[in-house]
Amino acid sequence: MPRLRTTPRLLSWTALGIAVICLLPMLAVAIAALTGGTDTVVHLASSVLGRYVANTGLLVVLVSLGTFAIGVGAAWLVTMTRFPGVRVFEIALVIPLAFPAYVLAYGYTHVLDHPGIVQTTLRSMMGWGPRDYWFPEIRSLGGAAVMLVLVLYPYVYLLARASFLQQSGSTFMAARALGSRPWVAFWRVSLPLARPAIAAGVLLAVMETIADFGTVAYFGVQTFATGIYTSWFSFADRAGAAQLALCLLSFALLLAMLERKQRGQAKYHDPSRGQKEHPPIDLTGWQASAAMILCGLPVLFGAIIPVIALISLGVGSGQDLLSPRYLAFIGNSLTLASLAAALTLAAAVILGFFQRTQPGRMSGAASYIARLGYAVPGGVIAVGLLVPFAAFDNALDAWMRATFDVSTGLLITGSIWLLVFAYMVRFLAAALGAYEGGQARVHANMDAASRSLGKGPFATLRRIHLPILTPSLLTALLIVFVDVMKELPATLIMRPFNYDTLAVQAYRLASDERLDGAAVPSLVIVAVGLLPVILICRQVGRR
Repeated sequence: MPRLRTTPRLLSWTALGIAVICLLPMLAVAIAALTGGTDTVVHLASSVLGRYVANTGLLVVLVSLGTFAIGVGAAWLVTMTRFPGVRVFEIALVIPLAFPAYVLAYGYTHVLDHPGIVQTTLRSMMGWGPRDYWFPEIRSLGGAAVMLVLVLYPYVYLLARASFLQQSGSTFMAARALGSRPWVAFWRVSLPLARPAIAAGVLLAVMETIADFGTVAYFGVQTFATGIYTSWFSFADRAGAAQLALCLLSFALLLAMLERKQRGQAKYHDPSRGQKEHPPIDLTGWQASAAMILCGLPVLFGAIIPVIALISLGVGSGQDLLSPRYLAFIGNSLTLASLAAALTLAAAVILGFFQRTQPGRMSGAASYIARLGYAVPGGVIAVGLLVPFAAFDNALDAWMRATFDVSTGLLITGSIWLLVFAYMVRFLAAALGAYEGGQARVHANMDAASRSLGKGPFATLRRIHLPILTPSLLTALLIVFVDVMKELPATLIMRPFNYDTLAVQAYRLASDERLDGAAVPSLVIVAVGLLPVILICRQVGRR
């Protein structure tokens, strides 16, 4: 790719500054953990660390198996077979992606808990007393795994379906010609070819699992995410929170390395190079009915039932969305999401354009560091930013008191801007991926033509790149906006005093067992989350 003259120093230094901000939380967590003494480590190791490791590990295994089974199975059915309603299902299967897992937890607790409609109906019909029967406990590690599987399987579904669409039908038909049944040919031919994409989807689901706080905290499952929050707030143990965050950070970065390696090994073939289109398998009779049931169950349990449960809760809750209090929650959420989306998109444009105009180790390293945030849980980022900036605020306040007898207080730590920067670090990878996906459509000859006309890098970006990239930029903006609306752990830890959002309000009410009240802000979050999902569904439909 030809370079657009010499990239201005402002662009270079800004891009490198963004990379430093993204790296700062990880460095701060490591330093705080290693300098915090060993007393906390010894106490954690003898008390709860083993439980954190076991619960987090078991949750990862269950979510991996669940998302793989549902995502791959649904992707194969809607891509390689034809049955009634297949066009509806290929879009509807993406809808649960709009739901935060903790919102599903609130809805299913209302339905399946002891005073819920299911157990109440069973007791009424069978004449059972409270101790006369056994019913699965929804507030458990297994229940948390089910909630996470229902909202995270679309990651695997989307990537697996894209891989199946790119596969040539020749290999599958060859296996069929050699006597293999359709399902055997799928297992031996199609599934191995799609393995890199499937593995990438499962790893994304796993990284979201270890980052989850709302679901496991509400169900009382002790994981690293809940341990960080408890150490920071309940025990005021900054060293313990940092050491737990370092453990979780190490695991998250290991997953990020595996995902990057898996993505680098993936092979994608151009379907225009003489490949035959895969002939769909027409399903009839009981097979068509089974396919409809298998594709309908994830949508039913991942979207329809939770929405019905939340609406039934919210109708009689007495929560008024137009009250000044709720308008403040909505305003705070929209403010944070808007600022974070704009800042994150600007950072993605700067990093992406820097890598395009100055390809090399420095720009590549900056882009790679910026992508690490998607693998780092929000609680880890919160701790990593609060530790250094709180130290800076305290040092500045002490110096101002000693020199001018003036207290500056918490200038940075107590502001929303540090929270906005945490959002940027967390979701920059999503915006950068959308930007680079659109940037691939800008041919290098356009840059060369701009250079020949005497235009500099910024003029090229403003007059050529940005107009072409408008759809991709809007997609990135919307994705980050909705992700910030759903983000809970970083918001709980870093929000300014008395600055609550819809996610915080929903979590607080649910923690107080006021599920009827928690349903209202949860429904607003889901409604906003449907926007990018609808956009994704439209792209799937065009495909």
